[in-house]
Amino acid sequence: MTSDQAPTPTDLGPPNLVLRVAAMIYESVLLFGIVFAAAFALLTLTGWTYPLSDQRRWVLQAVLFVAVGGYFVYSWTRSGQTLAMKSWRQQVLGPDGARLRPGRAVLRYLLAWHLFAPGLAFLALTQSHSAVDGIALLAGFAAMLALVYTDPQRQLLHDRLLGTRVVKLSG
Repeated sequence: MTSDQAPTPTDLGPPNLVLRVAAMIYESVLLFGIVFAAAFALLTLTGWTYPLSDQRRWVLQAVLFVAVGGYFVYSWTRSGQTLAMKSWRQQVLGPDGARLRPGRAVLRYLLAWHLFAPGLAFLALTQSHSAVDGIALLAGFAAMLALVYTDPQRQLLHDRLLGTRVVKLSG
């Protein structure tokens, strides 16, 4: 199947939540390398050292956000799959059943950050800076993932809003 072709009808079922989480965990391992390379490049090119001033920290965070987004947008528009999605036989499709166009891929990346919204809101409100922060982020993320069960197509909120969908490929 080429990247422009829609999957065959046997490929259209949504992956279960366990498979999606497995792909997300693998994705986080891969993203470590992207984040490391981007941070290393920025810090080396600028000569910045730690501790970073607030302004430099914001620049670093923006560069990392764009680098991670670039990886996702490139993968989704090229083949509909990131490296982790390929390993777990998943693909993201546009509303027409074809690969995503760049604009929709960028929107999907931005909207996917909603998965962290409850945990980040808790952190902003409590400002506890303790071990509870990690638990709050995980609990909020898990709650947002659980919303997949409210959709008959088993898609997450950002996919529902954009008309995109993640499918499990056969084979």
